[in-house]
Amino acid sequence: MPARRHPTARQARLGTELRRLREAAGLKATEAGGLLGVNSVQMSQIESGIAGVSEQRVRRLAANYACADEALIDALAAMATDRTRGWWEQYRGVLPAAYQDLAELDHHATFRHDVAVIHVPGLFQTEAYARALFAYMNPEFPASEVDLRVEHRMKRRVVIDGPDPIPYETVIHEAALRIKVGGRATSRDQLNRILELAEADHVTVRVVPFALDDFAGGGSTMVHLGGAVPRLDTVVRDAPHGTAFVDSEAQLEHFRKLFRKVKEEALSPERSRDLIHQLAKEL
Repeated sequence: MPARRHPTARQARLGTELRRLREAAGLKATEAGGLLGVNSVQMSQIESGIAGVSEQRVRRLAANYACADEALIDALAAMATDRTRGWWEQYRGVLPAAYQDLAELDHHATFRHDVAVIHVPGLFQTEAYARALFAYMNPEFPASEVDLRVEHRMKRRVVIDGPDPIPYETVIHEAALRIKVGGRATSRDQLNRILELAEADHVTVRVVPFALDDFAGGGSTMVHLGGAVPRLDTVVRDAPHGTAFVDSEAQLEHFRKLFRKVKEEALSPERSRDLIHQLAKEL
């Protein structure tokens, strides 16, 4: 397969998992390349996502790596053969690559868990809220750049309010609900939008109230996307210089525990809706 100039996060993840299987088997890249009839440079390209790999080759590598996890092998084979070109492709080369990577991860996710402390989760945001947020965070942007980002964010909502939604669970701190992004009217509409979505069977909303004692999760903002198997989960974090994708087993388990902890400290879905109703009335 021809080399890719800019592999997506999903393509890079496939390569990363193949490298992890190889390292667990104690093989060098040159030895693994010999199994496919390629040199070490070509093997490195496969493991970095720069070069594609066929389902047959994925299964051959897994067999020679003595991987007995059939569910994982099937999931990796599916990633290798996936040729989905979703709506996000129209933004390639127009918006930063992370925008397409996030939309693609959403599309393939089996579930999504969010923790939001400062802002309402992106999938919940109204157009007016998102526009005010992007314009404020990027004051140097012309209107056309803000429009593109808002348009992209609105399309991403399809994973929870489209025809085939995924299970979505979010924990939102009261601070994010009280900050008046875009002003009073925009904030009221935003709260009502959350209440509307919270009525769906596949959506669960919990709120961490200011009144909660000993809450130290201010830095716990994250997005956790479920993979075809738990090992292929991905956590997305905001980093100082962009978006960070976390996929090591140890870090994934850390964030699973963190989500459970924040979730347990939050109000029940029923009490959370009551609080959001109250906040909306105050506006």
